[in-house]
Amino acid sequence: MSTVDPTVTSSRKDRGWYKRNEIAVTPWLFLAPAILFFVFYVIWPIYQSIAISFYAWDGLGEARFIGFDNYVELMDDRAFEVSLWNNLKWLLFYLLAIPGGLFIALFLNQTVTGIRIYKSLFFFPFVLSQVVVGLVFSWFYLPNEGLLNGILGLVGLGPVNVLGDPTWATYGIIAAGLWPQTAYCMILYLTGLNAVDPEQIEAGRLDGAKGWKMLWYIIIPQLKPATFIAFVVTIIGALRSFDLISIMTNGGPFGQTRVLSFYMFEKALAEFGFRMGYGAAIAVVLFLIMLVFIAYFLWSMWKEEKGR
Repeated sequence: MSTVDPTVTSSRKDRGWYKRNEIAVTPWLFLAPAILFFVFYVIWPIYQSIAISFYAWDGLGEARFIGFDNYVELMDDRAFEVSLWNNLKWLLFYLLAIPGGLFIALFLNQTVTGIRIYKSLFFFPFVLSQVVVGLVFSWFYLPNEGLLNGILGLVGLGPVNVLGDPTWATYGIIAAGLWPQTAYCMILYLTGLNAVDPEQIEAGRLDGAKGWKMLWYIIIPQLKPATFIAFVVTIIGALRSFDLISIMTNGGPFGQTRVLSFYMFEKALAEFGFRMGYGAAIAVVLFLIMLVFIAYFLWSMWKEEKGR
């Protein structure tokens, strides 16, 4: 029959509280600074935005409580409707960056002469500022001097004023955003391809898998972590798009390229805005849309971890 050494028990009792709980407490001490920053710079601003959305406030004078009036006004606001639909367009077409990044990564993962030059060229858009990307594409879309219309002229097509046409302006800005976003997804997939198990590829070849079957059944399943991150970053990037719109069209023509983040800025902080409560209501709607996607991705990740 085993007995507990009384000297060991007494020594444990003599130790301080931290020493007795060191393993459980130490990780939280390392996490504490990040948690504090997250609370003060994320959670608290979210709470303030929700609270301000129930007030009529110009940012300087006294705030007046108006309840849900800002949200009721949103329902009849044509500019808000246009902004919401444009955000949905961004969501839909921005996802093209994921397959685009995957196929570029598959190409760059080959052993080809001059592959480092190709990698540098495809990586280049990722390091550019969104302001620079916006300016480059603004010049590209110029009605007379732009490269796009120069190319169209070579095939006998007339000039197109992409950013001046309410029908095409939003799609033109999305195309500009896809350039660096595809480069980002490419980097994620290049990292993921380095972790692909070569033994599974060899086993697939022995079973006769090649081409699309090899890609679909063997490579893509192993790229699931990279695909997950690519989806999260791409969707959040589509919903918070602002820089390119501000640089390329400033919301025009006729307000047809606004998105929720830009419309929020116009209402809350622009020269003729200063409706902080109304701008906060738009921000809350955008936050709720983001929350739906983030909650879905977190649930998917938790489900996957639970199934292991």
